[in-house]
Amino acid sequence: KYTKFSICYYWINSLDQKTSIYNRSENVAIPYGEENKTAALSYDYRIMLLENTSSTGTYYCEVKWNDIKKMGKGVFVLARDTGYIESSYGWEILIALTVLLAVLSITATALLLWKRK
Repeated sequence: KYTKFSICYYWINSLDQKTSIYNRSENVAIPYGEENKTAALSYDYRIMLLENTSSTGTYYCEVKWNDIKKMGKGVFVLARDTGYIESSYGWEILIALTVLLAVLSITATALLLWKRK
């Protein structure tokens, strides 16, 4: 009963529209002596490059037996136009902060020396 099943990959976009990505049917042979044991099988599916930002959504895997349907929790994928670009402001901020602290330190020292006189 449980050796024939189908696997369906699909995604649901921000408008709650379901789009099928991939379907396949399986017929798994049970080895002799393993008839009444639980088995776990892995099936991987790799999503190819996302074409545009409309590919953003939650991706699911669903397995159907005759009268049973099991669905994964889903994986949310955010597709952006340019991808992740690391900012280069780190060094500039560090240099600006160092210069500012140096100027304040010199000013404070000059004021302390001027006040002593």
